Amino acid sequence: MEESEFWEIVDSTREAAGGDPDEHADLLVERLLQLDPESVVDFARHFESRYNRAYQWDLWGAAAVVLGGATDDAFDSFRCWLIGQGRHVFEGSVHDADALADLLDDFDEEIDGDGLELGFAADEAYEELTGIETPELGLPEPAPEPEGEPVGLEDDTALAERFPRLWERFRPRP
Repeated sequence: MEESEFWEIVDSTREAAGGDPDEHADLLVERLLQLDPESVVDFARHFESRYNRAYQWDLWGAAAVVLGGATDDAFDSFRCWLIGQGRHVFEGSVHDADALADLLDDFDEEIDGDGLELGFAADEAYEELTGIETPELGLPEPAPEPEGEPVGLEDDTALAERFPRLWERFRPRP
């Protein structure tokens, strides 16, 4: 599977879901079920490699601002959601996490930012197609620590200084 096909699948299922991450995950599984098992594994490789690439302190800090805090689990879910936003948003935010303030059109605090189910879509589809678990993807082990310079995830001053556009748009409200 080429990268362009990966992003086309992500984009078309997100658009069909109207931006709802849970519906997006369901539609993604349905779409992957139309592929052969090896293509589903290829999709999983693309997803996992981007998930690992997003393991950055800057993105964790951005998640903390956008979500009003980000535990390990919340950041994992945020990275899946970020991939689900498509190539433009994903690549732009990986390059400059603060740019996420400009890359996101709308953000619904009730549903956005949580895309954990997207991360399981390929596994679910593969298992349904084959009756067995997804094989090893053959990707390098993820880094033990996020890439980049750490940021105080609970330090509002540090977050506001490091992510001024995000802070302006998503700062904690009284």
